[in-house]
Amino acid sequence: MSQFEGKIAVVTGGARDIGKAISMQLAKEGAKVVVNYYSSEDAANQTVAEIKAIGGEAIAVKADLSNLQEINELKAKTIEAYGDTIDILVNNAGGLFARKTLGELTEDFYDLVMDVNFKSTVFVMQAFEPMMGEGSSIINLSSLAARDGGGGGSSLYASSKGAVTTFTRAMAKELGPKGIRVNAICPGLIATKFHDDFTKDEVRSMVAGKTPVRREGKAEEVADLVVYLASDKSTFVTGVNFDINGGLAFS
Repeated sequence: MSQFEGKIAVVTGGARDIGKAISMQLAKEGAKVVVNYYSSEDAANQTVAEIKAIGGEAIAVKADLSNLQEINELKAKTIEAYGDTIDILVNNAGGLFARKTLGELTEDFYDLVMDVNFKSTVFVMQAFEPMMGEGSSIINLSSLAARDGGGGGSSLYASSKGAVTTFTRAMAKELGPKGIRVNAICPGLIATKFHDDFTKDEVRSMVAGKTPVRREGKAEEVADLVVYLASDKSTFVTGVNFDINGGLAFS
């Protein structure tokens, strides 16, 4: 029997890159997966199709997670499909959007970055926490940028992920007595479209060269850590922000 047989997982931003890898790994372990997306409809449908092809079960649900009404619609569609209980919540939705120096920042850009990366985490957790019981797990996606301030022009992204890191610790304290564990994962350089879009090749090569394992990470390696944190193998682990960066930075 798979370790997540009969369990329900919600993965925000679950259509591509790290989110897709997480959705696939949870499904392989038996979970029924709600694959949330916003603009990546084709990718979400492809992820669901791949899950079904391996004998899993999943649905794709569009929702803008910076909008509380749409968060509630995501919740409603989850309940409609799988009932009023979930076991695993992965807050993966987020984005850098553009690299901007301090002088280039605008209020609208501030709102965009903070809403997509942090507001979404707060209010998705608020919506789904009442559906979670003893032994359930919340995993948030933070970033190495939360520790080191990020690369050039990513100050708001790094700050929003820093907020996720701190909120994770706070929620571990608040939700622990209810039997809900809350942890976060802080990826370093992972080979994804995120870095294809926003990181120059020479910078990626330089960072990989400074990393003790001498390479970029893989989305599947992040997903494997999610599986561990969602499983009964980590029942005494909560409030932790896990570095996964090939040794580039560690406590």
